[in-house]
Amino acid sequence: MTLPDPDPIRGRQKGRALVMGLALGAFVVLMFFVSIAKMSVGS
Repeated sequence: MTLPDPDPIRGRQKGRALVMGLALGAFVVLMFFVSIAKMSVGS
């Protein structure tokens, strides 16, 4: 039994990591704007 070529696996991992990084960044930006909105409504 031979293992699959690691290059396509690395490509999928890189793509998945990029998507997760972008999703995390979007979540952080969303939380920032929600916090700013809550502070401006509270005062």
